[in-house]
Amino acid sequence: MKKRRIILIIGGVLAILGLAMLVWDFRHELMLVLDPTTAHRHQLMRLIRSHGAADIVLLTIVIGLLNAIPGMSNSLLCILAGLCYGPLTGFLMNWTGNILGSCLVVWLIKHIDVSKKIKTSRLLTALTDQRHPLIGLTIGYMIPVIPSVLVDYAGVRMKLDRWHFLLMIAGGMLPTSFLYAFGGDALFNADFKRCSGVVVALLILIAMYFLIRRRMKKPASPAV
Repeated sequence: MKKRRIILIIGGVLAILGLAMLVWDFRHELMLVLDPTTAHRHQLMRLIRSHGAADIVLLTIVIGLLNAIPGMSNSLLCILAGLCYGPLTGFLMNWTGNILGSCLVVWLIKHIDVSKKIKTSRLLTALTDQRHPLIGLTIGYMIPVIPSVLVDYAGVRMKLDRWHFLLMIAGGMLPTSFLYAFGGDALFNADFKRCSGVVVALLILIAMYFLIRRRMKKPASPAV
């Protein structure tokens, strides 16, 4: 318990420091966003796309840290990655960060005890109690509403080998990583048609979550 709390505190501090560094690096852009004019919009576009490799690495690391901390969301930073670096580079940043974050959580779960809330989650049962649990867990990673730490723990409990685990994480994290980057780029270019497409895709993923919850609440069929 104490060890888990210490690790969470360290992760939280690192995430806050990373966010503070990002705010400092993007301070000029934030000031322009607070004072939107036509001239400032052109200046903002130039400044945003001028960020280099150091910010790419920093943003990717913070995306991974926020993905690894229970209760935290990295969706805004994933959108920022697409907004700043375009859909392809932004997607690779999101995907890499999310994969590294989940791999970190999997490693930690194998060395520290997880909370009772995770162990007794009914959603955990819904993810694992399926005919094809690997597919169920992959879908779990795809759905933004489901905490990835819950899916990570489910995979550890199933004692998956590392390559199956890595393929499952990579496949599950791919759709939302792309959608957030694609959406950020669409916002940057004020392409509201593409933005609406991203919103619809995310709503479909969230609808899948409610289908899983509905299935979880259904009583098991009586044995014949």
